[in-house]
Amino acid sequence: LASNSEIRTPPPPPSELVDKCIGSRIHIVMKSDKEIVGTLLGFDDFVNMVLEDVTEFEITPEGRRITKLDQMLLNGNNITMLVPGGEGPEV
Repeated sequence: LASNSEIRTPPPPPSELVDKCIGSRIHIVMKSDKEIVGTLLGFDDFVNMVLEDVTEFEITPEGRRITKLDQMLLNGNNITMLVPGGEGPEV
């Protein structure tokens, strides 16, 4: 080992990072043409999520459709990316 080598700690597991987002706004990109922004209330081992104050952005042949929901239970199988603090797609 070189004398100037640093000991690196492994990154935290993904579930720990998602856990830090509870109570915060989160931007979720789905496998389909949907993006979701909401406040994360909780999640399980499969990253199924409960969100509140939700805005869903969907690309349709007619253009962008925006849907507002009070609460949502989101299936984790369809999530591609999570962005903590994200406010959604550009207008």
